[in-house]
Amino acid sequence: MARGQLLSARVLTDPAGVVEAPARPNPGIVIHVGRSVDIACTRAGRCHRGVSVHGDVDIIPSGVSSRWELKDEDTALIVGVPSELLQTIAEESGRDPNRIELVNRFQIRDPQLEHIGWALKAEMEAGYPNGDLFLEGLATAAAIHLLNRHSSVSPVTIGSNAGLPGYRLKKVLGYIEDNLGGDLSVPELARIASLSVSHFGASFRASVGQSVHQYVTRRRVERARMLLQQNGHAVSEVALATGFAHGSHLAYHMRRLLGISPSECVRDR
Repeated sequence: MARGQLLSARVLTDPAGVVEAPARPNPGIVIHVGRSVDIACTRAGRCHRGVSVHGDVDIIPSGVSSRWELKDEDTALIVGVPSELLQTIAEESGRDPNRIELVNRFQIRDPQLEHIGWALKAEMEAGYPNGDLFLEGLATAAAIHLLNRHSSVSPVTIGSNAGLPGYRLKKVLGYIEDNLGGDLSVPELARIASLSVSHFGASFRASVGQSVHQYVTRRRVERARMLLQQNGHAVSEVALATGFAHGSHLAYHMRRLLGISPSECVRDR
């Protein structure tokens, strides 16, 4: 695969207000990162407003500009998918690339695209240690999924009956993001979702591919990393702010999940 057919990635933080994003030659996948933000977006003659929570996905076709209205500061992972790669994958699958268009999507849940995005983000933040072969795998997976699930030849439905309904999942994930420093017990989250504890646990895993405990711990670690890189707070302060008992507790989980220590995050500032 040529270098020009690999995914591009960047993490972008915008202040509250209006952001005009120009049309680009390649389609884009925009994945919301972090705290919940009320966002309105106008794109291709359509307007959507809603609370965007961590992991929400927008899909922007090539040649389409966007106008975003942000109520608060917003952070997103922007993934560029080369049009040339989509054309190649379409041809290899026996489809006419000239008759396939990606669908404009607002604030959807798509676990596959989300996992690809987080894997690409982690690779980028680590300095791309796995090389082009790893990026080729992610690019191919993203292109195939976009064509199969988010194009003019895809089935109409994009949802799944296996997990939480979209509105309940967004409500739970938004609550988690806004309360990472608090007591995020399974019974409390089940109450937020208006489900029994047993039903909630199984449905949550089906929706995000992780148990509640695994998901919450990873989000706390990722939030702690962001805080350590952005400001001068002590590790102990960040640990308490993100739901860990103490700095050593944070350090253990950070090494386990990210392979780095809190002090390394501070040096990266």
